[in-house]
Amino acid sequence: MTTILKLQNLRKAFGAVTVADDQSYEVRRGEALGVLGPNGAGKTSMFNLITGTLKPNSGRIEFAGKDITGWSAARRSHAGIARSFQVPQPFSGMTVFENAMIAATQSAGLNGQKAEDLCIRVLDQTELIAKANVPAGSLTLLERKRLELTRALCTEPELLLLDEIAGGLTEAECQSLINTIKEIHSSGTTIIWIEHVVHALLSVVDRLIVVDFGKLIADGKPKPIMNSPQVKEIYLGIEADA
Repeated sequence: MTTILKLQNLRKAFGAVTVADDQSYEVRRGEALGVLGPNGAGKTSMFNLITGTLKPNSGRIEFAGKDITGWSAARRSHAGIARSFQVPQPFSGMTVFENAMIAATQSAGLNGQKAEDLCIRVLDQTELIAKANVPAGSLTLLERKRLELTRALCTEPELLLLDEIAGGLTEAECQSLINTIKEIHSSGTTIIWIEHVVHALLSVVDRLIVVDFGKLIADGKPKPIMNSPQVKEIYLGIEADA
């Protein structure tokens, strides 16, 4: 598989606080990459650097073979990078369909029937088609998270970033969302997923990276990573020599 995203020696600090400490890794096209780390490790800052809402102090970001380090967030979105947010941020006074249409027209650049067809297709995929004409502000938590997915997918992304999308859901709701994410991944979309609901993450991803204080401390197949004494100590709070 070809590389779709490449981070090279990426660094970002806010004064004495470093949120990305010389991070370097690649993501292959079609891959599902999981990201683990304790609160404050710099995981969401990593997404902000990839999407362009944060600018690195140094280092380089490549997407689809192009250096995008200096690109704006809007240009990166048009190029095929989309994200969901940990706390859903819909336009509450608009309908579900209208929320989807904003993404299709403003980010994907579609108009008329093409935009509508995309929205209908994505709403069907994310199981929100029956809620298309419902105000987004009246949705349940699971439905709002599905709308986050919908809006991201309506930009027609090549790379989808998911930020703790399973958080706060019941076990049944979580499993329902996992099934949808698996379907999105199987359709060919590359995914990077930050998640504290570890079993949800492990049921989807092909590979894991672990970050702590902005530094990449582990990268590899999920089972060896989860069995690593260093990861158990840093992420799970288990002493490495226990």
